[in-house]
Amino acid sequence: MPRMVRTTENVKSKDFAGSMKRLIKNLKPWKYLLSLSICLAIFSAIIALVTPNQLSKLTDKITIGIAPKTEMLNEIFSGVATNFQEEKLMPKISNIMNSSSVSEEEKEALTSIFTELKNAEDKSIILTQITKLSPSLLTNLLEDIEIQNTKITVEDQIKLFTLLKESSSGDAMLEKLDEMPKSIYELIKPTIPLNEIKNLTFFVGSLYLISALFHYIESFSMTTISNKFAKKLRTRISDKINLLPLKYFDTHETGDVLSRVTNDVDMIAQNLNNSLATLVTSITLFLGSIFMMFTTSPLLAITAIFSSLIGFVFMSLILSRSQRYFSKRQEELGKMNGYIEEMYSGHNIIKTYNGSNQVISSFNELNDQLFEANCKSQFLSGLMMPIMNFVGNLGYVAVCLVGALLVQKGLITFGVIIAFIIYVRLFTNPLSQIAQAMSSLQITAAAGERVFEFLDEEELSSEKHLTKYLDKNKVKGEIEFKNVQFGYTENRNIINNFSAKVYPGQKVAIVGPTGAGKTTMVNLLMKFYEINEGDILIDGVSIHDLTRENVHELFCMVLQDTWLFDGTIKENIRFNQENILDEEIWEACKVVGVDHFIKTLPGGLNAKIGDNDMVSGGQKQLFTIARGSLEHAPFLILDEATSNVDTRTEELVSKAMDKLMKNRTSFIIAHRLSTIKNADLILVMNEGNIIETGTHEELMKQKGFYEKLYSSQFESFS
Repeated sequence: MPRMVRTTENVKSKDFAGSMKRLIKNLKPWKYLLSLSICLAIFSAIIALVTPNQLSKLTDKITIGIAPKTEMLNEIFSGVATNFQEEKLMPKISNIMNSSSVSEEEKEALTSIFTELKNAEDKSIILTQITKLSPSLLTNLLEDIEIQNTKITVEDQIKLFTLLKESSSGDAMLEKLDEMPKSIYELIKPTIPLNEIKNLTFFVGSLYLISALFHYIESFSMTTISNKFAKKLRTRISDKINLLPLKYFDTHETGDVLSRVTNDVDMIAQNLNNSLATLVTSITLFLGSIFMMFTTSPLLAITAIFSSLIGFVFMSLILSRSQRYFSKRQEELGKMNGYIEEMYSGHNIIKTYNGSNQVISSFNELNDQLFEANCKSQFLSGLMMPIMNFVGNLGYVAVCLVGALLVQKGLITFGVIIAFIIYVRLFTNPLSQIAQAMSSLQITAAAGERVFEFLDEEELSSEKHLTKYLDKNKVKGEIEFKNVQFGYTENRNIINNFSAKVYPGQKVAIVGPTGAGKTTMVNLLMKFYEINEGDILIDGVSIHDLTRENVHELFCMVLQDTWLFDGTIKENIRFNQENILDEEIWEACKVVGVDHFIKTLPGGLNAKIGDNDMVSGGQKQLFTIARGSLEHAPFLILDEATSNVDTRTEELVSKAMDKLMKNRTSFIIAHRLSTIKNADLILVMNEGNIIETGTHEELMKQKGFYEKLYSSQFESFS
């Protein structure tokens, strides 16, 4: 199983600006949709900034509407006070003084109060003095008044002064609103402006609805862009894999390539979807909330920002200290995952050598280190949410306290406090979202660098200029190697001046010790690698003049490394050959001796298999040989094709191979020399050179390198 290495999580970009610039450049096919998403994100944020002020107005309308009209009460008192103007009051006082029905005590009280009224300038003093008069005197002194087309009789005025006398203050009198005369009650009763409130409510609701709609369209657009972009990247990577030379895969781990296709592309798609619009929205909200707060109330704005910054100072201190623990956690996690994978892969060896205790001890040590790092990092990260709550709550408390003082002084209304509570949230939340979005974009840039680094790899040379073509049905089967030289690196050649000629229908075996260059020769023949010097001719045509696809279709190749994909037996054997009939598949399976195994499986050819332990290594090899036998190509290459089968099966497969190789030019690479005794030509290689050639009998008689190599394999049986 390939190891998935070097994921981009918690990896920072080497060139953030350059990587993001290239990512955005690759988003050009969706530039209009991306622009729409960004615009909608900005508009949604602007609506969120406008809404608090509208809520403030709505709150003020409701607050004013549910409160009694104290200004009307003052207007009523002013109207009553006009009855006590000196020019109006003097005739009435004279009549009272001359009246026999008024007692002397009341006359003295009226005289005393009148003297005070003449010298009084404050209206509240006038009202206080009036409440000292008896109802009988007030009846003679007061007249009906009219306030806003509402007539207030003397009787109603007397009742009002009676309530005022019984109350300690004007506010206390308002608590007896229901006891007031009807004429006065109608003037000062709370009146909610339903039409205005309804219009404001509809407007605010419409803003929220539009904001939600914008947010939905923006999210849908970004999801569409990210998924289509990821699809395009995967397609480009898939196409790129087919264009890369084999030397790239020789120098890069399989897990690393798979990680670029899966982890890195998914990371780009996920973070683009979540971070780009969020970053735009958060920046707009952050700057806009500051502007709106200072526009609404500078003092409250300073209060909210200062209180929030105190919390962010604490948060920054914790972040600076916690970063090393997060890095330590990822490091320890990587060590533990690597150790678990290695021990799992070698589970049978561990059991065989009784190494369980040592493995468990090492695992516990790694586990303890991960536990310690994880606890510290999780503890510090766990403080983030309480701190964020503290920042928000501290801002709310500060706004409420300072706002209450400003309301008391009449500098702002209660609705402004409501608006500022929302602005505090709009101010604090974007800061954490911006930090998170920037972190995600760093990961996105790192993933993008890895993907684009893969896409920028040097490709195989173009073959559009090649026009020669060999029809596999007309190829005779002659191959000639002319002074071939090749090396995987410039400093060291693997093949040195190799020359050989293979005639049509010959069975050629290539033998030699490990590293002699046997498989390399086959790779050059298949044009998997370009030779450094020399030439290879197929039916007299240079391999340099043929396309790789043309060369590949001339060869059928069965490798030592088996490969089965998740599918039915029929699909695996008929791979990439849709015109193969079931009868041909059965015949191929009978030839290699795997038909009995297939019949034991439920479904026969339609049984599901894959590259797992359900099928043994030898059976996998037989399936791949059966697959190769159906390829009607003029050349056949067997690279250790029988290495995973037992001796009896090897003999059966060898006989089958003899039938398959009839009228084909065949190349056999084998370490077990017993399998190539009947070859027409044996090429003995060592250190990149052919040192001996001939049939098995001829080479054995020479008593040379081949004879020693052959004899060494049977020494233990002598």
